[in-house]
Amino acid sequence: MKFNPLLEGITIYEAGKPIELVVREYGIAANDVVKLASNENPFGTSQAVVDAIKDVAHLMYRYPDDSSYELKEKLAHHYGVESRNIIIGSGSDQVIEFCVRAKVSKGDKVLMAGTTFAMYEIYSHHVGATVLRTTSREHNLDEFRAIYQENPDIAIIFLCLPNNPLGECLGRDKVYNFLAEISPETLVVVDGAYQEYAAYKDPSKKIEPADLIARFPNAIYLGTFSKAYGLGGMRVGYGIATREVIEPLYKLRPPFNITTLSLRAAIVALDDQEFVAMSVAHNFREMSRYEAFAHAHGWRTIESYTNFITMLIDGRSSKKLAEALMKRGVIVRDLTSYGLNALRITIGTSEQNDRFFEVMNELVK
Repeated sequence: MKFNPLLEGITIYEAGKPIELVVREYGIAANDVVKLASNENPFGTSQAVVDAIKDVAHLMYRYPDDSSYELKEKLAHHYGVESRNIIIGSGSDQVIEFCVRAKVSKGDKVLMAGTTFAMYEIYSHHVGATVLRTTSREHNLDEFRAIYQENPDIAIIFLCLPNNPLGECLGRDKVYNFLAEISPETLVVVDGAYQEYAAYKDPSKKIEPADLIARFPNAIYLGTFSKAYGLGGMRVGYGIATREVIEPLYKLRPPFNITTLSLRAAIVALDDQEFVAMSVAHNFREMSRYEAFAHAHGWRTIESYTNFITMLIDGRSSKKLAEALMKRGVIVRDLTSYGLNALRITIGTSEQNDRFFEVMNELVK
């Protein structure tokens, strides 16, 4: 049987290992497994969201409001934009797919950082695009400029701010200076999945969607409820852009792409900013423990503006360390597939982090 030849050579996205896998393979009780691999909110989600889901669970037989009216209205108020500037996706990665399919044709060029979110490349290959990457793993705007000047016909530029899986983040002013040099015919995707964290740690990194699209009508801002809001299992993301950018994306959106329960969860989560603020503040308090641990062992970390930290392992195999941790019930993300001898570790609760350090200290002795 023949399949689309564009699928040949595409690497399947590797998600973080689920708790269920560790339970099955190593016989560890689920309650004894600590998952620090998928950048989930370790506090779960707001109690207000849990209560709201219980209240509407009996409606799961109904199709959701396909217009996502209430959620778009709340997002519009939250960000100071109009609801017509918003599209809702099943996770922000679905909006990434919309952008690629709407803008890129076979043979077009797409530009991204040397190491960044894998789905940018995967979706680009789905449509036969040529993927251009910087030599630097992190976002180096001088390299972005050089590549763009040689290829002014680039269809899409992806900027992951902050960057997954490394954690670094460009400053807003540098981003704006760069965007001012880009043709209005090039779509610039500003992926803000971790912006809540970056804005807390350093306000100069904060990208305001309303300001972004007013200055640069060829840009789209992506956000998600999967990280700071703790709704990874509900799969709700969104894009914010001018109507000229948003309207073509709607032609690709399937009907009812967000569930009834997901909509309600996101609507209520957006109102509980106290939960978000608590989660983000805890994240950076605990992150300092990982930085100290790495320093004590002579390892480097990439300064992170996210809810994870990338630890560059020296003198040991990150893959073997990740496997040894998993056998002891601690799941982290090995970055060998990205060409890095490094671990990406989600910042957990204090207790989860205690467990990580306990096991890791045993392994490195």
